[in-house]
Amino acid sequence: MAIKKERGLRELYQDPHHADAVLWSRRRVLQGAGAMTLARTLGAAIPYLRYLPAGIAPVALAQSSEVVLDLPGLRVLNDRPLNAETPAHLLDDEITPAQRLFIRNNGLPPVDISVDDWELTIDGEACLAPRSFSIAQLKKDFAHHTYSLQLECGGNGRAEFRPRVPGNQWSTGAIGCPQWTGVRLRDVLEVCGIADSAVYVGFKGADSHLSGDPNKTVISRGVPMAKALEDESLIAFAMNGEDIPMQHGAPLRLVCGGWPGSVSGKWLTGLHIRDRVHDGAKMTGTSYRVPCRPVAPGETVADEDLCIIESMPVKSLITYPRSGIEVAGGKPVHVRGFAWAGDLEVARMAISVDFGQSWQPARLDPPANRLAWQRWQASVTLPGAGYYEVWARAEDSNGLSQPMLVPGWNPKGYLNNATHRIALKAT
Repeated sequence: MAIKKERGLRELYQDPHHADAVLWSRRRVLQGAGAMTLARTLGAAIPYLRYLPAGIAPVALAQSSEVVLDLPGLRVLNDRPLNAETPAHLLDDEITPAQRLFIRNNGLPPVDISVDDWELTIDGEACLAPRSFSIAQLKKDFAHHTYSLQLECGGNGRAEFRPRVPGNQWSTGAIGCPQWTGVRLRDVLEVCGIADSAVYVGFKGADSHLSGDPNKTVISRGVPMAKALEDESLIAFAMNGEDIPMQHGAPLRLVCGGWPGSVSGKWLTGLHIRDRVHDGAKMTGTSYRVPCRPVAPGETVADEDLCIIESMPVKSLITYPRSGIEVAGGKPVHVRGFAWAGDLEVARMAISVDFGQSWQPARLDPPANRLAWQRWQASVTLPGAGYYEVWARAEDSNGLSQPMLVPGWNPKGYLNNATHRIALKAT
């Protein structure tokens, strides 16, 4: 017996204009017949339908109905290695709780960890005095610092790229801003001596390769010296005032906020002061790199034409209300969320309820410290009954703003910082 394959909306929208024709022709929608069909599908009329751009599905339809394996509060994308994201409405805390921080593993976490026996080794071509430290020595010999630092996976938002690209299909939940406590990376490196030839710092972790081959390195990325020497770059041993949980890198983790989370190495056992750009696992080839110039969707890009991702782009998230709820038309609705901008600050925040035709400013709070995300909030009044979307758009301190649509395609699906959208039904 033939099995009929169901096509999800995201799959259908790989060709957005064809999808418009299949689901409801633009002409029929704008002339009224299709509008009635679409309204029935959504359960409400769409007062601003004429402003909905072609090729964009209403976000209420795009929300997946797939049944997935659950961790408490997280949506699991892969279980070997474990990768899981957090629904937007569960990221409403100023300081992200450990149980709500996304999990991005590249291999298998270490087992049978002994904190007392754990060592961190500092070496490399540009290290003048290589040495090792126990965790007790790090805590005793160096000043402790605590910062709220935002971490975002470089592939956050990958699910929206068309044509589709391989990898974990993150939606919006591979972001968080916990509070990290540790010692400054700079202080430890300086004790070991930084040669004038130093260019990069690479990390080594204790996670193991999925193949079980002990000779294969799972991931060994890093950052240029300027990033490594920032005040906020930490060798962390605590998260939100407690020991770092295993899935988030216990007992030691490198934390370099504002850059892709892959540079913040978990289960940290080594740091290499390099006299060249670090060439460890997932630092070369196509990993965490984007085309150095714009490319057409689906275009093949040679490795030498890819540039390493550094500071993450400006982005925002609506964490309240939850997408899909009913609200009262004609009455104020409180909307809030967070915004962040890699190494920069967010300068302005705006929201729209008419598919981007008009924008109103939102109140934006300063960050708790450099490289922390920023709370924003606003009040909107939906004019009457119907289907609406709230769109959120942030602008960074250099004047760059989030695009309304998915930005330039790239072969690995990195750096999607399109405006976040939620659906509301006014009654």
